[in-house]
Amino acid sequence: MTSNLPIAATRTGELSRDEVLAAFFQGLAEPTRIRILELLAERPRTVTELQAQLGIGQGRVSSHLACLRWCGYVAVQAEGRFNRYQLIDRRVRQILRLSEEIVRDNANRLTSCLVLGTEGDAVPAEPS
Repeated sequence: MTSNLPIAATRTGELSRDEVLAAFFQGLAEPTRIRILELLAERPRTVTELQAQLGIGQGRVSSHLACLRWCGYVAVQAEGRFNRYQLIDRRVRQILRLSEEIVRDNANRLTSCLVLGTEGDAVPAEPS
């Protein structure tokens, strides 16, 4: 039987500790995913409930939930016609709480960091 996991998921043994940690934080590096985790920290919710709370389309909510599921932050449970999403690990609540404290103490530094605003914007060099 072959796996339906993307190739990247099978590279775990090839990735360094730093790369795995960076992947962990990349799963959190999107404002909508943070908001979804905050809402799920309150209680389990359906896509429809999340969509209403976030004010974005069902497809975008589902896409973010797929990422959060893949990263191991949330799980889904079928309840009749609906899927209810919930946090897998209560430590995610702690991460969100601790992050909020750190942000409060360092908000000016975080919002003025020139590197964070440009890391994903780099344009690859054209081959010569």
